[in-house]
Amino acid sequence: MKLSEKAEEILEAMWIAAEEEGQGFAEIEKIGVPADDPVYKELTGLAYIEIKGERAYFRPEGRKEGEKTIRRHRLAERLMMDVLDMRGENGHSKACQFEHLLNEGVDTKVCTMLNHPATCPHGRRIPPGECCLEARRRGDLGVVPLTELKSGEEGAIAYIQTGDSKKMQKLVAMGVLPGNRIRLLQTFPSYIFRVGYSEFAVDTNMAREIFINRQ
Repeated sequence: MKLSEKAEEILEAMWIAAEEEGQGFAEIEKIGVPADDPVYKELTGLAYIEIKGERAYFRPEGRKEGEKTIRRHRLAERLMMDVLDMRGENGHSKACQFEHLLNEGVDTKVCTMLNHPATCPHGRRIPPGECCLEARRRGDLGVVPLTELKSGEEGAIAYIQTGDSKKMQKLVAMGVLPGNRIRLLQTFPSYIFRVGYSEFAVDTNMAREIFINRQ
């Protein structure tokens, strides 16, 4: 059964609360939807959540649905940033609209096109789908931005995606060229990597524009 957009937003808010605070409920006042809104009946009727006092609690099936919802949202954010180059508030707004169109099957195609990203543009985990698990089993990790690598990982530079000529010149001067090997050494507070025998530091925005083939 297809949930209403508002119901999906409630599950998403509850998932974020559980993710950030390690709890299986969310304070209704923090969800952003009034307690008397009939959308809560939609979710309780499906046995996705329970309302106890001023809190909304996940039930097992609701937690699974919440995971799917947050996955679609974060994939939509990746699509807006990595493919459509829509950033900031405009990108976030469009992602919020687009996520509701990513029905099961569509989200798999988007995830595959994006090479199964592990995190959203804000660094938050994207729950893996079956397509991600299958890709890992095959060792088919695809091309990912440098920000997807963990400290100590390396790969071959696939391409640089930037329209800023000054950034491009800076990266080329570092030796960030297709085919060269790159090893990520540090991710915070800046991204430090090694190309050849030299080490360089770049900010998150520039690191996102360097795409790596991890194979």
